[in-house]
Amino acid sequence: MYYTKTKCNFAKNVNNLKGFKRTPEESERDIYMRFMKCHKCYDIIPTSSKLVVFDTTLQVKKAFFALVANGVRADADHHDFINILTRYYKSPMHIDAVYSLIKNKIHRLPVIDPVSGNALYILTHKRILKFLQLFVCEMPMPAFMKQTLEELGVGTYSNIAYIHPDTPLITALSVFTHRRVSALPVVDHNGKVVDIYSKFDVINLAAEKTYNNLDVTVTQALRHRSQYFEGVMKCNKLETLETIVDRIVKAEVHRLVVVDEEARIIGIVSLSDILQALVLTPAGT
Repeated sequence: MYYTKTKCNFAKNVNNLKGFKRTPEESERDIYMRFMKCHKCYDIIPTSSKLVVFDTTLQVKKAFFALVANGVRADADHHDFINILTRYYKSPMHIDAVYSLIKNKIHRLPVIDPVSGNALYILTHKRILKFLQLFVCEMPMPAFMKQTLEELGVGTYSNIAYIHPDTPLITALSVFTHRRVSALPVVDHNGKVVDIYSKFDVINLAAEKTYNNLDVTVTQALRHRSQYFEGVMKCNKLETLETIVDRIVKAEVHRLVVVDEEARIIGIVSLSDILQALVLTPAGT
């Protein structure tokens, strides 16, 4: 299903931005939060977008074939597919939107037409951040954007979930299920990051029809990547939040792996972490 938004709404976004003035009582610190309050979920929807909708009676296997065929990443939960694989393998058979995504630890939020009840779009962390960055250059930059990840405490630096190149795929899927993460850095036995295995890579199992052989290693599974992979996107904790936001938006990835001088993994910075730092933390949420 293709959805086209009326063009007048983009003009509305621009007009909202022009009228977005900072009062003497308000600080630059919460400017991104106030910007998000001035816009609705509808404003974030692209002018034209595609939404794949499944009937509840459709077989799960066919649903994931359809996802791969349409190049869709966010319309169904990859976690569901992983649960199915691990459970049955070898068996007999706006700011409110930002807050909802982060608080409930979910990666997608349907935008529903209040009149028809139809789903219009699937709102993601990536889309919200991209929308925000479109207008960042026209807003005063808060001082915290020049602070480093270390100074701001942005990211996760303990109990990091990761796997090794020789980790069996079924083990990696179990880690996804129990740790509720969207990607697993692949590190060698010296702790250096050599690759990353994401939930979207799991969908390739459906395209390659290899879901009946989950005893292969992660390295073997990654050979079936159907899309070009430019490598793991990394950063270090002494880089500024401004640099991190710019890198993650341009690379169109969901997270950056934080490494030390020896390229060893020390943390993860996700889209959730960034939106929390930009919008919710300055608002005291």
